[in-house]
Order: sequence, then C-alpha cells, then structure tokens
Amino acid sequence: MTWTQHYDPLHNAALSTVAAAVPVVVLLGAIALLKIRIHFAALLGLATALLLALFVYAMPVKAALAATAYGAAYGLFPIGWIVLNLIFLHTLTVKSGLFDVLRQGLARLAPDPRVQVILIAFSFGAFFEGAAGFGTPVAVTSAILMQLGFKPLQAAGLSLIANTAPVAFGALGTPLIALSKVTGISELALSQMVGRQVPFFSLIVPFWVVWAMAGWRGMLGVWPAALTAGVAFAVPQFLVSNFHGPWLVDVVAAVCSIGAMVVLLKFWKPSQSCAEVAAGTAGTEGNCAPPSRARLRQAWLPWILLSALVFVWGLPAVKRSLDKISEPSFAVPDLHEVVVRSPPVVPAPTAAKPTKPEEAIFKLNWLSATGTGILAAALIAGLLMGFSPRALLRHYGETLVRVRFSLITIAAMLAVGYVTRYSGTDATLGLALAKTGKFYPFFGTLLGWLGVALTGSDTASNVLFGSLQKITAEQTGLNPTLMAAANSSGGVMGKMVDAQSIVVASTATNWYGHEGSILRYVLFHSLALATLVGILVFLQAYVFPFTQMVVK
Repeated sequence: MTWTQHYDPLHNAALSTVAAAVPVVVLLGAIALLKIRIHFAALLGLATALLLALFVYAMPVKAALAATAYGAAYGLFPIGWIVLNLIFLHTLTVKSGLFDVLRQGLARLAPDPRVQVILIAFSFGAFFEGAAGFGTPVAVTSAILMQLGFKPLQAAGLSLIANTAPVAFGALGTPLIALSKVTGISELALSQMVGRQVPFFSLIVPFWVVWAMAGWRGMLGVWPAALTAGVAFAVPQFLVSNFHGPWLVDVVAAVCSIGAMVVLLKFWKPSQSCAEVAAGTAGTEGNCAPPSRARLRQAWLPWILLSALVFVWGLPAVKRSLDKISEPSFAVPDLHEVVVRSPPVVPAPTAAKPTKPEEAIFKLNWLSATGTGILAAALIAGLLMGFSPRALLRHYGETLVRVRFSLITIAAMLAVGYVTRYSGTDATLGLALAKTGKFYPFFGTLLGWLGVALTGSDTASNVLFGSLQKITAEQTGLNPTLMAAANSSGGVMGKMVDAQSIVVASTATNWYGHEGSILRYVLFHSLALATLVGILVFLQAYVFPFTQMVVK
C-alpha cells in the first residue's frame, strides 16, 4: 500500500507554508534563542516534525516512525561513525603529545593566526571535503585550530565558514552524481555549470574568513596569502570541473592551494612577529621554538595516514570491492516504496511512466564506510605512537563517552530531516520559493541553501530538490542545468548553519552545549554568502555576459 504526498494540507498555500516551517523554527529557536541543550532541542524539533507529519500531513503512523528510525540510523552510521573515529584519532595525538608538536610546526610555518586559518580551515579542510565529506573537514580543522590556541567559538565558527566552496563537489563528486540521477542531466554538464559558479566564491572565502576573524584591516594585512590560496584553488576547480568531471575537483584544487601556500610562506611573511601573534586574542600561544624534524615527522604521520587512507577508501574501485564483502542492505519496513511524491515536485505521471515510490534502503556498508578508513588510520597511528592494544581500547571507550550526546544529537537531527522529507513538509517550503516568477533564479538558489540547512548534506538537498529545480526551470523558460547546479552551489552556504555540522564542530572543540553561540556566529555569513550566490545565478540567467557562462 502506498501513500501520496500532498503539499497544501491546509488548503491554503500560505498557511501550509507557515505550518511546514514550524519544526525548523522550533529547532533553531530552541538552540539559538532559548539556549536549550542541543540534544534536547533536536528531540524537541523531532517531536514537532512528527506531530506535523501525523496530524497535518496525515502521514501513516508506521511510515512516520520508520522514517524517524531510518534517519536516526543514518545519523549514527555513517555520519556518527566518522565523528567518533575522528575524535578518537585526535584524542590519541593529544595523549601522545604529538598534537602539541604539530601545533608548533604549523606555528613555525605560519606564525600568524590569520594565515593559519587560510591554510588549515580553507586549504587543508577542502582536501578532507573532497576526499571524505560528511563533517570530516570541520572536525579535523576545528580541532587543529583549537590546538593552535584559537578559542572554541572561533575554531568552530571559522572552520564552518571556510568549509563552503568545496562542498558543491563534496566527497569525490557525490553531490553532483546524486543530482544527475534525480534530474537526468549529465554529470559533466552539472560539473561544468557548478564549476562556473563556485570558483568565484573560492576566491572570496579566504578573504571572508579572515575578515570574520580579524576585521577589514586584519584581512588586508594578509591579502597575499588569501589571494594565493583562493586563486590556487579556484583555477584548478574550474579547469577540472569543466574538462574532467566532478570526481577529483576538490582534491586536486586543495592540493594546489596547500602547495601554493607552502611556497608563498617560504618567501613571504606577514609583518607581525611570532611574539606579537602569541600575545594576541587568537592563534599561536607559547613557545615558537621549532621541534626536531624527526618529532615533526611523527606529528604529521597520523594525519598523513588519515589523508591517504580516507582518499583510498573513497576511490570508486576500492569502495566497490569492499562493498562486495561487507554491504548488507535492507529495505526499511513500512517505508520503502510506500511514499509517492506528486507533481509539481516530480513530473506528472503517465501510463508509460508512472511515478516511482520513494526508496528507503539502509546500507550498512561498514567496511567501505569512510569512518572505517578513519578508524584504520587511528589504530595504525596509535600503534606507531606506542599505545598498547589495551590502551587503544580504553581511549576508544573514553572517546565514546565524550561524544555520546553528540551522537544522540546527530541521530535526532537526521531523523528530523528524514521525517520532513518523507512527509513532504520540506517540499511545501520548496514550492513556496518556486512561486517567485522572474526572481526564481535567486530564490531557487536559496532553495538549495534551505535544503542543506535542513538535511545537513548537499547530496541530500540535491536529491530532495533537484527534480523540483529542473521542473520549475522548464516551466519558467530557464535553463534546467543552471537551476539544478544552483541548487548545489547555493547549498554550500547552508552547510555552516546546519545543526549536524555545528554539532560536529562543537564536539571537535570540546565545546558541546554552546551550539547556539556557534549558530549565531555563522548565521550572518551564511545568509550573506547565499545571497551573493543567488545574485550570481540571477545574473547568469538574464544578464550578459554572465549568460554566456550557462551550459547549453
């Protein structure tokens, strides 16, 4: 038996839109305004979403509960699995003293905290976004910034702001591969179009993140570093996306950006001395004496192992091989092929092509999961650092206790996203933005932002709204490739305000319970950058010479 979604349950578009927004308002309001602990806020948001799905949208009870369980399970695996094992690796490096050595080495290479933010949060974080995604870059970079002496709010907030431009291509092109599947537009065409949008922001973000940290004058003091990192990332991002495809865009661009920054720092340094930086409000604190080369190699080894294993784990051929061994997948009872989307979110069904019910298949691909690659790196690094198996087990247990509330929160957040997706409440919000006429290129871009803010994933946002973007574009005479790509490009700016990313950042900085402060720190930057993306897409739709960028 199937159940068909309906997007105006109150028979009034305005009232239905207001009702659909209630879970989002409750969730964000509880976090940012009422300052309720985030795991309680997440559970409150979930309860609101369930009540709305059951009593306003008339979703079957079994399907609603199954969607809740499906989302919670996905939150724990693969996302919670990544967070747990990353924090475990970080704990081992701290316990061994190697994180402090790494801090000293990075402080020696880039003693100015503004340059550290560019190199670590932007360039280094982009590599992890391209190789793994799913919160990996924010967890790693915010932890490193903390060890460099940044305050928790700065470490978390700046990592979130920096983790924007790479998100559209994500883990080995996954967001655009998913977008291609739901729209029928080729992966290369989508890659080319996104590659003509986000490189503008790859140039801007290094300047923006320093401005957020140190103000306008502080940003001007390190403009050569911001320009170098931005150009060295944006140019390869454009070239690889337009002439190769979406798969290796972020990895290649990040390596180029890191390399360019290392070369620049051999010939250029900001005017501040190490002692002046150490006395500042953020950045390196304490001893600036260089560690020995042998000790420095030891400090980098866990992170080199992590980078190598995560990259190899994510290669399609490796993932397929591991999946053959380890992928038990099963249809979620009472949800798989039960929910049917209806027009205009999907094309009108015909006798030859009826609307296919929504799938709900949980994949417990534990061996090929990114988190398993991270765990392998942590265990190998731990043994090389001299930990015994018993000590590794003890520290893993301590890490699990440390992140327990974070795991509960992530599970609840994903449950909210899945309930809103399968009930159709998110589509109601999307359709409201779609009714903006000539201004749809701008608001359609904000639809991508909304999708990521709700689901925590550019991939999920593309699956959720990709078909709607294509249909609306065709109905309004716009280029479908432009608007499908805009969903992914606009979505990247929602990444810094989604609750999942904020929880990852608060956990990595050991600042759990202050998620409201982090949200308030990044909200303006998220909205401002999303607005700029919307303006660019609007220009690409209507204004020469921007229209020449559009893939025909």
